[in-house]
Amino acid sequence: MGDSVVVGAGALTLDGLVAVSRHGARVEIDPSVEAAMAPSLQWVQDAVAGRRDDVDGSERVDPIYSINTGFGSLAGRAAFERPEQASDLSRRLIISNAAGVGRLLEEDVVRAAMLIRIASLTRGFSGVRPLVVERLTDMLNARVLPAVPEFGSLGASGDLIPLAHLAIVLSRSGADDDGGEDREEDSGEALVDGRVVSGLAAMRGAGLERIVLGPKEGLGLINGTSFSTAMAALAIYDADTLVRTSEVTAAMSIEALTGFGDAFLAHIHDARGQTGQIATAAHLRDLLAGSEFIDGSEATDPVRQPPQDAYSLRCVPQVLGPVRDTLDFVRGIVEREITAATDNPLIFTDLPDSRRLKAISGGNFHAEYLAFASDFTSIAVTEIGSIAERRLFRLDDGRLNRGLPDMLVDSEDVGMDCGYMLPQYLAAALVSDCKTLAHPDSVDSIPTCANQEDHVSMATNAGRHARQIVANIQQVVGIELVMAAQALELRLQVSGKDHSALSPATRAVLDLVRSTPTKDGREITHLTRDVVMYPRIRAAAELVASGAVLEAVVNHHQEKEHQP
Repeated sequence: MGDSVVVGAGALTLDGLVAVSRHGARVEIDPSVEAAMAPSLQWVQDAVAGRRDDVDGSERVDPIYSINTGFGSLAGRAAFERPEQASDLSRRLIISNAAGVGRLLEEDVVRAAMLIRIASLTRGFSGVRPLVVERLTDMLNARVLPAVPEFGSLGASGDLIPLAHLAIVLSRSGADDDGGEDREEDSGEALVDGRVVSGLAAMRGAGLERIVLGPKEGLGLINGTSFSTAMAALAIYDADTLVRTSEVTAAMSIEALTGFGDAFLAHIHDARGQTGQIATAAHLRDLLAGSEFIDGSEATDPVRQPPQDAYSLRCVPQVLGPVRDTLDFVRGIVEREITAATDNPLIFTDLPDSRRLKAISGGNFHAEYLAFASDFTSIAVTEIGSIAERRLFRLDDGRLNRGLPDMLVDSEDVGMDCGYMLPQYLAAALVSDCKTLAHPDSVDSIPTCANQEDHVSMATNAGRHARQIVANIQQVVGIELVMAAQALELRLQVSGKDHSALSPATRAVLDLVRSTPTKDGREITHLTRDVVMYPRIRAAAELVASGAVLEAVVNHHQEKEHQP
């Protein structure tokens, strides 16, 4: 990825967003941004300065929404007469909107939202100064992290409350409202070395000056979909890794259960013609290639009859394929939204001269796209866990696992050890939680602001739920990783074969699992009697979340390609 991400030269990518939000990549603003932002900024400044009335020669300021009027249902009321009050209006908006509650959002979400806001403002339709995006960039690069509570946004009119908690750290009062005093109690909160401090203390500690906002800059900072987009973006990024990793663990379970190869033959999937299903089936064929435990192939008849596994094995392409396709659709929405101009009004100085008002009121702040994106992600990822949990149940059940020990433990004292009984319980609990969380937030709406804002998207609720669902299913797939590893070794034991009987891809992942240390200093070893489980489960989930499982498979394929 490199050491920096440049904003303003083109569309911001999801990979760039993750590089900044999770890996600390520096942010740079392209030199062309200042020129792009200049026309709308100049128009706002001219509009606030007013014009001379040709009849009586007096100065007057035309009412322009959000620049010199109230907000929401107060939009028709002039906020001030004197141009210098524009700064006061911006600051008061930030103060009034910083009203969130709940636990603080994770660092990667806040950093992603800051970068998305920068990208949106640099489009040049918001009428704000380059100084605003420069200071946001300074905060990111200096790791000044505003403390943003999780509750408050409705996903329409922008993510007003969470973005206000960001903007209150960035900005300060001007000379007209508080005598120019930069009050610590009005500076919000920020995280420094894990401690919550005032926004003023955090900015001073980083050597950054809080800025006095100009006309429209208050609304420009908070009227957008940045937090909804950040949550959806990080969820989809993790879900992309998760679905492909779940194909790896599914293949391991299928191999451990001596599944039938017919279900994954290309002929079946080409006959349906669905892109994701074809890709998943191809991935499974690659993963299972070379295994002595798969019954039947394109060239050989299956031995057992009928050659049909339970759906949780046989229908993996038909379930995870749609997940892939859904996530591809969502990723397109998210990548467009990352750089979208989403505040209101937007300023288009290229409108005809016959139209004096260049500020256009619309609804790009409405986050229905993100609400759908997060809801679709939630539903799709829940299905990853739902089908995986059924495989875990099958692995544990001695009546269904084709000759493996009950609960996947070959205990010397049968009944003394629970083996992998409880990890399946845990998976069931996590999947059930997801089934509740996956109820679509986008179908909900509560009118606000004296019925001016009478339909909202609830996109941030959807984003929070999507991220929790992804985290839950990372745990479920991690459980399948350790249970399938155990089952594979038991399969070798009961068959009298050695590791060469396994597919090469499986061997690469099995080596990874067995060499991974846990927090208690031990490794994820083969289970012969009960041990403390949670360190193993947590370590396995981290292998899933980090992409290490996929990397092990990729490295195996690369080594194979380079063999003479």
